[in-house]
Amino acid sequence: MTELDPPSERECQRCGRRDVWDDSERNWRIESEAYTGDPFCIHEWDINGAYRPIRE
Repeated sequence: MTELDPPSERECQRCGRRDVWDDSERNWRIESEAYTGDPFCIHEWDINGAYRPIRE
């Protein structure tokens, strides 16, 4: 059986903003006020080609 293994956290490589996945909201939320980053940043998340979202 194939399962999806989605990321549970991410960090912007440009401004340092950190997000975590909120299962109850089914959406990303900012981890804390200390890591809000730049509101005008075009975020470049640390999830790259090495990440494998499908596991068997």
